[in-house]
Amino acid sequence: MPSSCNQDEIFSTCMDRFIIIGITDSPQPFFSPEVLSIIQDGKVFSGGKRHHGLVASLLPSQAVWIDITIPLDAVFRQYEQYDDTIIVFASGDPLFFGFANTLRRQLPHSSILVYPAFNSLQLLAHRLVMPYHDMHVVSLTGRPWPAFDRALIQREAKIGILTDGRHTPAAIASRMLDYGYDGYTMYVGEHLGNPDEEHITCCSLEEAVLQTFDQPNCLILQSQQVRPPLFGIPDKAFALLDGREKMITKMPIRLLTLQALDLGSRRVLWDIGFCTGSVSIEARLQFPHLQVIAFEIRPECEAIISENARRFGAPGIEVRMGDFCAADLSGVPVPDAVFIGGHGGHLKDIMAKVLRVLSPDGIIVMNSVTDHSRECFEQTCGELGLRQESPLHITLNDYNPITILKCRR
Repeated sequence: MPSSCNQDEIFSTCMDRFIIIGITDSPQPFFSPEVLSIIQDGKVFSGGKRHHGLVASLLPSQAVWIDITIPLDAVFRQYEQYDDTIIVFASGDPLFFGFANTLRRQLPHSSILVYPAFNSLQLLAHRLVMPYHDMHVVSLTGRPWPAFDRALIQREAKIGILTDGRHTPAAIASRMLDYGYDGYTMYVGEHLGNPDEEHITCCSLEEAVLQTFDQPNCLILQSQQVRPPLFGIPDKAFALLDGREKMITKMPIRLLTLQALDLGSRRVLWDIGFCTGSVSIEARLQFPHLQVIAFEIRPECEAIISENARRFGAPGIEVRMGDFCAADLSGVPVPDAVFIGGHGGHLKDIMAKVLRVLSPDGIIVMNSVTDHSRECFEQTCGELGLRQESPLHITLNDYNPITILKCRR
């Protein structure tokens, strides 16, 4: 906001104006005199059905109420019918994974004035007398697992989580135990802000799996003893395909391969021909921001990568089984890094298919153990117009020399 303008001036010059008032679950919500005056002078109000029940007695007799329901496009069309300021009631702090953020996305030129309340995770921390300035916050309300998985892999010591009917405390605890993140205590707050129904539970993850908690709830995870992250997983620690250690990308080669893929600045990695999943898992652990999609044609490898992902605490790898050349890639996130761990003699077909979806700055890396595979890679790069970078030649112990090959669009 420019220093020469105050908020009232900016608010009065905008056509679309919203005042968003945060509330808790208290059946007798408290508002400051300023907010009460805004409510008494208002004409058009909006919020969830639960919010309406909490504030209905405070609204003017001729008030118009617009329920916030899915799909939101229908809600915004109703907003367009009114020239008056729309007063919205939202849970807690409307800027904390709340409706104010939705308004900013949908109506970026609208003026928004916010009167926040404490959000649910703040309330839970207050009840526990737990400092929360160091808390890593994740919302699983209507969202998938990746942000939570990333927090686990990063070994966050204190994680605050907003839940929903699918991502319940029991489901969260179960996922953590599946992947070996058992060194946490869980604190669950139910109906926070409602003095008649509020309840706080402290339990282990094993206890949380067996419990059912009322909605709405949120939780805080606090580490007691979290295992340290791995950097370079020993080859013998993996579950192997038919016990064959030669089928795994060796640990030093694996780490150099990740470096060649430049994964620190990438978003989506495709691991084609994952076998044991060693590259996918190492990438997931070292670069937890990364979305990893692993492809493999051998059906027995699906159980192997699943076992290894749980063994080493690498949730969130998307596994796709079947012949890559025949795979339907519609809906699969577009890669900007691709590792070809196995090609079954169809390298050109695989690279041509990758090239159809590879992002403009995408990288393809392959490890070659024979002159034939290296020559095939080089020839395919020439035919597809890919720019090769200088190869890296490595000899490791008594194994055959390996060449890390790399190309770009």
